[in-house]
This record gives sequence, C-alpha cells and structure tokens, in this order.
Amino acid sequence: MEIAAWLQRLGLQQYEAAFREHAVNTAVLSSLTAEDLKELGVAAVGHRRKLLDAIAALPERSPAEGAIRTIGKVAPPSSPAVPAGERRRVTVLFADLAGFRRLGAEHDAEEVHARLSAVFDAADRIRRREIVGREIVA
Repeated sequence: MEIAAWLQRLGLQQYEAAFREHAVNTAVLSSLTAEDLKELGVAAVGHRRKLLDAIAALPERSPAEGAIRTIGKVAPPSSPAVPAGERRRVTVLFADLAGFRRLGAEHDAEEVHARLSAVFDAADRIRRREIVGREIVA
C-alpha cells in the first residue's frame, strides 16, 4: 500500500510530508497511536480520529513479510481493493488403510501405533522426495 495514495483517499494528503519525514511506512502504520499522530503534526482531533479509524480498518499484515493476510477475512468496503484470497499449489496425500479396524482389534495399541508410524514415515519420505524432485522445499 502506498501511504501517499492512502492519505489522499482519506482527504488528508497535507500530512504526506510529515509521514515521509518521520519514516512512517506500512510496516509501522498499524502501530501508530494518537500521541504519535500529534508528534507528526496532526493537530486536529477529527483528523487524528479519522486516521486512527482508517488504520484500524486496514487488513492485518504479516509481521515477517508485511504481506496482506486475506484468508478467511473480507476487507472493509471503505478500504482499497484487496485480493479476496491467495492461490497456492497444494499437494494432498490421502491414505486409506485397509483392515485398520481388524489390525486394532488383533494387536496391542503400541504395536498398531508402531505400524502406523512406519506407514506415515514411508509416506513422508515419498512426499519429501517428490517435493525436492520438483525443487519445491517444504
């Protein structure tokens, strides 16, 4: 998100220079307080309130990347266009273990657990080999 364009949409473009001068970017925007805005020179209470409300309406951002998290959330109607979701390639492995009930009835829980662990370990090795073979790191 571009801070200058965001301030423009709010009708508060007069604060653009102050935001730039004080290095206010998207990474710190969501943590601004009323006191911070006063230090930036936002004297009018109405302007501070408008900025704080607009900041609160911003989509959540990932701390590590600053990326917009939109999965399971809908952006407020007043916010700028935000993608509705994120597309990712996903591989799903499903295994139906035939005879599992019989296995559980005929053997101790520890033995069943050991056998299941062996099956899951083998499946995980196959999955990792596939992923590394495609140069996709898990």
